[in-house]
Amino acid sequence: MQDFSTLLKRLADAGLDFVIVGGFAAVTHGSSYVTRDVDICALLTPGDVAKLREALAEWNPKHRMTPQRLSFIAHPAAGVPVKNLYLQTDFGIVDVLSEVLGVGDFERLKRGSVEIEVDGFRYRVMSLADLIAAKEAMGREKDLLTAKELRAIAAKRHA
Repeated sequence: MQDFSTLLKRLADAGLDFVIVGGFAAVTHGSSYVTRDVDICALLTPGDVAKLREALAEWNPKHRMTPQRLSFIAHPAAGVPVKNLYLQTDFGIVDVLSEVLGVGDFERLKRGSVEIEVDGFRYRVMSLADLIAAKEAMGREKDLLTAKELRAIAAKRHA
């Protein structure tokens, strides 16, 4: 089951400071792109990883990019440095990145982000310009198509 709103609210309620990036950010800016996950950028300090574990604990979070589908609750051990997390939960997929290709780290993204409302809650989302830069830096066909659509959206806004 994909429930982006519930995932985002749970992360915010846990006190995790994050910026929405990726496909969900594209949708908030008007893209017709269909996404199957929530991508966020956040600091991944040991304290932030602990907040994330606590927030997701009851939703059976597993590392989706590992063949063994290891539990995020137990792996990696507390205090082990983490750069990115790719998790499958009972409420959907959430990818947590410490930086975004073509744009920079969490602090850079946060400075350039904009605030949006989703189901009555306020979140930070990657700016349209940063999202275009990130999609172009990824270079995959689907990202380049999304970047083209986002450029058209940006041009309409400035017309």
